[in-house]
Amino acid sequence: MIRIGNASGFYGDRFTAWREMLDGGELDVLTGDYLAELTMLILGRDRLRDPDLGYAKTFLRQLETCLGTALDRGVRIVTNAGGLNPAGLAAAIEALAGRLGLSAQVGYVEGDALRRPDALTANAYLGAFGIAACLDAGADVVVTGRVTDASLVVGPAIARYGWGRDDLDELAGATVAGHLLECGAQVTGGNFSFFTELPDGGHRPGFPIAEVHSDGSSVVTKHPGTGGAVTVETVTAQLLYEIGGPAYLGPDVVTRLDSVTLRPDGPDRVRIFGVRGTPPPATLKVGVNNLGGFRNSMTFVLCGLDIEAKAALVRGQIEEAVGKDGLEFTLARTDHPDAADTEVASALLHVHLRDGDKARAGRAFSAAAVELALASYPGCTLTTLPGDATPYGVFTADTVPQDAVAHVAVRPGGERVPIAPPVRTAPTVRDETVPGGGAAVDGPTRRGALGELVGARSGDKGGDANLGVWARTDAGYAWLRAWLTVERLAELLPETASLSVRRYELPNLRAANFVIEGLLGAGVAASTRFDPQAKALGELLRARIVDLPAEVLTGVAR
Repeated sequence: MIRIGNASGFYGDRFTAWREMLDGGELDVLTGDYLAELTMLILGRDRLRDPDLGYAKTFLRQLETCLGTALDRGVRIVTNAGGLNPAGLAAAIEALAGRLGLSAQVGYVEGDALRRPDALTANAYLGAFGIAACLDAGADVVVTGRVTDASLVVGPAIARYGWGRDDLDELAGATVAGHLLECGAQVTGGNFSFFTELPDGGHRPGFPIAEVHSDGSSVVTKHPGTGGAVTVETVTAQLLYEIGGPAYLGPDVVTRLDSVTLRPDGPDRVRIFGVRGTPPPATLKVGVNNLGGFRNSMTFVLCGLDIEAKAALVRGQIEEAVGKDGLEFTLARTDHPDAADTEVASALLHVHLRDGDKARAGRAFSAAAVELALASYPGCTLTTLPGDATPYGVFTADTVPQDAVAHVAVRPGGERVPIAPPVRTAPTVRDETVPGGGAAVDGPTRRGALGELVGARSGDKGGDANLGVWARTDAGYAWLRAWLTVERLAELLPETASLSVRRYELPNLRAANFVIEGLLGAGVAASTRFDPQAKALGELLRARIVDLPAEVLTGVAR
């Protein structure tokens, strides 16, 4: 097997994780994922200020603490921290190694950046074969730009086992391992619905490791003595994160998530096997970021009586002061009747303004809100100070033909190796949605939170959100798949009622996945939703009070 660890799930993850993973036990490869749709926008703005930037600067500081250790122990490093400037980061790593008196072979992958004169950033999601080519050439460190997150794991597995383009099941199995590792501690108990059941209560989960075998199967685990846990349920939760239908599209393979089988393999070990792959699409996904304009927000505290009337007064006053265009008002009824203190008695009115005119969205707006302090509703206060507008981005996605992208591996020493696209591809076919419904579970029920029976994991996919829900027992899944229909979801989460929702079933995982189109508008950077990345959507669903079948509840461990 090849033992691949992860030390970063996003730009801003635990700084010490690289050192912890290298010191915690044996590894062959250590990966770090830094890129998200929002991160590419941040890096794009960095590069506007300085063309030499565009990569995750934090990674360099992390590497300074542990590059010598990795080289001494023969642990190879693979990261997408190169962002918009992988060549720049590779050069910076070589300079760092020189300052530390070390000899490091550094390769990098490029070709993802596309020329779009009307875009801030446009990057194709490349596959894993460029990473493998750098490792095959002896690279100690491989830096990429925009590759799929799973490719950071798939590339080292290709290099170890010599898989080719037609080894689809093997590539698919490694893709699942990569998807499980890509978000760091989320697979070891981070953000886990049943965190109170973890041995350490979820205080400091360790980072994950995948032992990938030559047939593509794997075991997910973590270093001994680290926090959190690796169980079938923590793995299920991460499998459901930011996915669509059972066909998980990638540049090297389409992975059938409905073929994934999970089994316990000892303490903090889960075996993943049976994964099937089919030929990839002839196109690559392209993530595009544009500057959408400027935004600003102010929040009013509305206390006591007449909350709706107070909110209406503020709305009229703000609209009269700055005009209606681009304004958005959200009233959060956090107030409780007959409350004994101000906070419990108060609601929050969030006022957002988006505009192409920085001056209007800036001080003109925030000052207009502050000027109401003595001239609006009784008890008027704000939680925000007047401030200037900030730019925001709009994320969109499209595709380009795989053979239109110049995927290149730059080996240590500078040799440039073109990576040919897959010869065998297949048309992209959208999975059939499953509306749900069927025979209801007979017998008595009691009122309770849905989360007593199910776990959930949710997240963002551009302007869409995904919401994966899994049952804890076979009986619970039989009830869930009949009961939790798209229509029921609209009742429980009214903000989804007017949107297009796709529902898929994953029986091997005892799970259903909902893709809620347009919930996040123009993407995370532009969203004014209270939960702009839909991270809490699953927990909102689990907190709803419903009729729970008593017979099913008896089989759920507490």
